[in-house]
Amino acid sequence: MRGPMQKIMTLLKAALIAVCAAPVSAQDTADMVRVDVLPGWRASDGSHYAALRLDLAPGWKTYWRSPGEAGVPPLFNWRGSRNLSGVDVIWPAPKPVPQFGFMTIGYDDDVVVPLHIRPKAGGRDVRLEGQLEIGVCKDICVPVSVNVAQVLPSAAKKPDPAIVAALTARPYGADEAGVRSVACRLSPVAGGVQLTATIRMPKLGVSEYAVVESSDPKVWVSPPETTRQGDSLIARTVLNHVDGRSFAVDRRGLRFTVLSRGGAVDIQGCSAG
Repeated sequence: MRGPMQKIMTLLKAALIAVCAAPVSAQDTADMVRVDVLPGWRASDGSHYAALRLDLAPGWKTYWRSPGEAGVPPLFNWRGSRNLSGVDVIWPAPKPVPQFGFMTIGYDDDVVVPLHIRPKAGGRDVRLEGQLEIGVCKDICVPVSVNVAQVLPSAAKKPDPAIVAALTARPYGADEAGVRSVACRLSPVAGGVQLTATIRMPKLGVSEYAVVESSDPKVWVSPPETTRQGDSLIARTVLNHVDGRSFAVDRRGLRFTVLSRGGAVDIQGCSAG
């Protein structure tokens, strides 16, 4: 099943899961997940590395930036912060996590999510304050709202081993993984655009699975079918506009993450195929 009908069925699944529980605060979900901020260290270039540590109770799972068929995408709001110019979230490699009969992308164990902080004024502390909204799942899925606050001292110079390990666990870049080329073939289908991406790369490991993301937040990407053909990984999916209208696909804005038991690869953009 492809296109709009698949989108409708997936959204219905997500809605059924979401209504299993109303949004609750971290205080009410301490037996599911605990979240705290690792203050990290100030780098030589003036930026700061910190992290969110999500301590998941046994059996509970949470989601990656692109949560899959019916997961809950994490949201960050740093409006309460001071001396903060920007925050880049650096996700460790996730894995496909079966949930309620469909595939989600995330973590089924404790996870440290590094944050690359850009202070407004160098040489001064940063107060990181804001709200994190995540989904955690076991037999039910629970949307959790967490308030976090932590001073990130400018004098801290020693790297935190937990953050360093999480940075090391992020996906390989395309060059590191030996990706030779990525070609995208686009063709119109009812209500959208069919995308076939051919990624020429060495076999990453067992059970390769491709995740496709669009830089346009209004473009829905259906869960891809992933197959291996010799030296190429093939990902087939359908793109639809959430408003049901026609749209252009910017190949440079497509992002491919290949996951397997042997690691992960992050690939940005593709050529015409």
